[in-house]
Amino acid sequence: MGIATWYGPPEGAGSDGGACGYVNSVENPPLNKMISAGGASLFNGGKGCGACYEVKCNSNSACSGNPMTVMITDNCPECEPGHFDLSGTAFGSIAQQGQAQNLRNAGKINIQYRRVACSFGNSITFAVDSGSNQFYFATEIEYENGDGDIINVEVSQSNTWLPMQRSWGARWALNKGSQFQTPFSIKITQSGSGGQKTIIASNVIPPNWQPGQVYRSAVNF
Repeated sequence: MGIATWYGPPEGAGSDGGACGYVNSVENPPLNKMISAGGASLFNGGKGCGACYEVKCNSNSACSGNPMTVMITDNCPECEPGHFDLSGTAFGSIAQQGQAQNLRNAGKINIQYRRVACSFGNSITFAVDSGSNQFYFATEIEYENGDGDIINVEVSQSNTWLPMQRSWGARWALNKGSQFQTPFSIKITQSGSGGQKTIIASNVIPPNWQPGQVYRSAVNF
């Protein structure tokens, strides 16, 4: 059992990207505002960014009892374990048809939840941070499939894999100290219910890459 509240506009996406750094991605497909902030056990210092959960409620007469899937995109420091602070859109989605606002008026409800595998298609995307340059590279990793957490990220340089560090949220960074050689690949390791899995997004960062741009790979878990 868990607890659900909601924040932001009644039919909005909570905050603009939140502590995971997804920015406007939370409002657009495939997320479509179906997101949540999580307490310490869910946000997990940023490791929980991108995790998908199935939530449903039966504790209020406005509840539908039907499960909906949300993704963790933000931190809720004041939330207790198992507390989902949903976007207004996500909170309303677990209501019966026509009862969304009545459920939102309840403010706080008991829910059932479980971790589920995300399913976003065949492409992980890399949103390059606007502060990146020829010597420093940072990116948000978005839309990874599966039920695991990303535990390791590396970039290829001169036939060697260099480790990146989690900067904050879903952002990983590497201060190389010398100019990056392009194009380059990114290797991601995820740890989930099926153990560890590793994929390589080959040459996903092109020779003419630019800060602030989004690059789409051809692989996913």
